[in-house]
Formats: sequence, structure tokens, C-alpha cells
Amino acid sequence: MEATDMAMSAANHSATARTHGRARDLTGARRYISYRGAIARTAVAVLLATALSSCAGEDAPQAPSASTVSSTAPSAPTGSPDLGAGEEIARDIDVPWGLAFLPDGAALVAERDTGRILRITPGRAPEPVYEVPGVVARGEGGLLGLAVSPDYAENRYVYAYFTAADDNRIVRFRLDGPPEPVFQGIAKAGNHNGGRIAFGPDGMLYVGTGDAAQGDRSQDPGSPNGKILRLTPEGRPAPGNPTPDSPVYSLGHRNVQGLAWDRDGRLFAAEFGQNRLDEINLITPGANYGWPEVEGTGGATRGYTEPALTWSTAEASPSGIAIAGDTLYVAALRGERLWIATLSGESVNDPRDLFRNTYGRLRTVAVAPDGALWLTTSNTDGRGDIRDGDDRILRFPAR
Repeated sequence: MEATDMAMSAANHSATARTHGRARDLTGARRYISYRGAIARTAVAVLLATALSSCAGEDAPQAPSASTVSSTAPSAPTGSPDLGAGEEIARDIDVPWGLAFLPDGAALVAERDTGRILRITPGRAPEPVYEVPGVVARGEGGLLGLAVSPDYAENRYVYAYFTAADDNRIVRFRLDGPPEPVFQGIAKAGNHNGGRIAFGPDGMLYVGTGDAAQGDRSQDPGSPNGKILRLTPEGRPAPGNPTPDSPVYSLGHRNVQGLAWDRDGRLFAAEFGQNRLDEINLITPGANYGWPEVEGTGGATRGYTEPALTWSTAEASPSGIAIAGDTLYVAALRGERLWIATLSGESVNDPRDLFRNTYGRLRTVAVAPDGALWLTTSNTDGRGDIRDGDDRILRFPAR
């Protein structure tokens, strides 16, 4: 499970559930209008500049300062995201999880618990465009990662990772057609389902899985759990994998929910720790990252690959990650902040945080085709303090 619940008591779980239910009742009508009606036309795009804070900064909650917009600021693909110029482009989304961009710049967003996929276009109301059949949303499971085919203009394929009745699986589909299986048999559980999928620079499909609450799976080369998988678009083991005819690209992972490549084509991954340390790993084909024998650092003398960066689980619980230029962005759930770090060679340096306690739990961060940074909250997932408008999607244009 995410590191969040390691520190939560049964009373806190009950209080969160009651709050979650009341908020759902009160916002149901508004959520329908948000999906079906027109988005507010007069809201102004303003985000009060927020200073980057270190780990020793103040912890007092801050009120969100982004306003829902009906038009968005221009963004330069070669620029850097302006984190002091945020815009709220969608609200009242039901547990947003996966996010992937279409060639026209619109985004597809997965709702974990409903199984729906929404098309999010800045300045327009969210539009339901697909519902993945067979989604079983329990615990951390449900409709999770999304990816858009690199050849979408020709084949129109969208890929989804989701929890079904018997396993976690990947399917692909066109928005006007039924799904077809791509990869099945990833063990499921109430937690540690992984779920992030993304196409790499090589055109292969990369998959972050979890150990499904059984750590021994992570060290079993015959299990797809606790791994990063590398597949062809059809779901077969990709050519050039460390072991021929195996989908396993790296092993020894606990729960991978973030995948991103830098400008040199190197893969970085975010991983939930258990009690002590969360990780950012630079992924080397065939490398073993140590779980469950090692959490965080200290495995090098035993043949395991060391993480590039760690935090305490209270500060992070990292989910989605994104890279723009030499900057790594990490969405933190329990830490309720956006982590930013600098990539330098094989090192990840100078971690600093932003939006601490401003928007609550953060699930996914992604760089859009126009260079803007998109960020989703995750307060309606049963573990957050729900704020007005949750869950929301924010956009930070590149300058």
C-alpha cells in the first residue's frame, strides 16, 4: 500500500471515509454539470506566486490560489514551466489517475473508481469519451495508467492499465471501439498494484507494476509483479530485453507508479518505500533494485542497484514523475507537495519542494506537447482531506 496508510489509525480511516462520502453527496450535482455543461466563463487565471520551500519550511496549510479558466495562457515548448502561473483547467474529477496527451494537445484522464476516461481540453468542460469495461475498483485498484500510441494518428490506439476481477491487465482500444487484451496476469491486491504505463523513445511500452503485497514476487524473474516491464505495442516481450522472451526490464521493485525519460533517453522511475525511504531510480536494463531485501540505500554491497534519490515516506510517497530539460518533477501523495530536483549525469540533486499543503495529495504530473506542466490532485481517493473543487487538474504554462 502507499506509505500513507502505514501511519493512519483506524479512526482516521473512518473519518476520511465519512468526509469523502459527504463531499461526494454534496458535489454530485456540480460534478454532473462539470462533465456535461459549460465551464465557468468569467474566471480569471491567477496563481499567487509561491516560494520554493525546503524540508525545514513551515507546514501550515495554504489555500489553493488557482482559478478555473475558460482560456489558457500561451506556452512555449522550449521554455520552462512557470510554477507561479498556475491555471485550474478542470475540477470535480473522480479520483484522476492516468493522464496521456493526444496529438492535438488535449489530454485523456482516467477516473480510477468509475472506469471512465475524460477528454480534457483547456477552456472546455471535461468530456467523457470512453468507459473501460471490467474495471474492479477496490483499495488502490481500478482504472490506473493511460498511454497514447506513438502512431496514434494512424492507428488511433489508447492503452489502459486496470484492475479486473482476477488480475491487473493492459488493454488497447480506439475511442469508438471495444478493448483488446495486450498483457494479462499481473497479480492484483488491495494495494501495490503499480499501474503507470508509458511509451519510451524506442516506441516500446513500459509498465510499472507492484508486488501486490507479496514482496517475494519482486525477486522472482518469472513473475511480472514488482517489475518494470518492456513490451512491444502488441504486448509481447520487446526485442533486446535483458532476458530473451521475457517482458522483465528491471526487477526488485516494491510499487512503481512513475516513469519518465530524460533528453538522453534514460529512464527514471518513482517507487514507494514501506516505512522509511521512497526512491527515484535510474533504471538500467536487467538491474535489481533490492526489494524486499533492501528499502532505500544500502544494497550496493549485496549486488543491488542504489537509488538516485530518496526521501522519507512522510515527505513524499511519490506517484507520477515528469522531466522537462534537466528538471525532474515528482508528484507526492502523503507528502502533499510537488518535488523538484536537478538531473546531472547519473545524479539527482538539489531536491526542493513546492505547494506543500496547498493542493493536498498530488498523483500525476506530466509535460504537455506545448511544454506546459499538468498536475492532478488525488484527495477523493479515500485518503485525502477533500477541498472544494476536488479533484482538480492544474496547468502551468512554459515561458
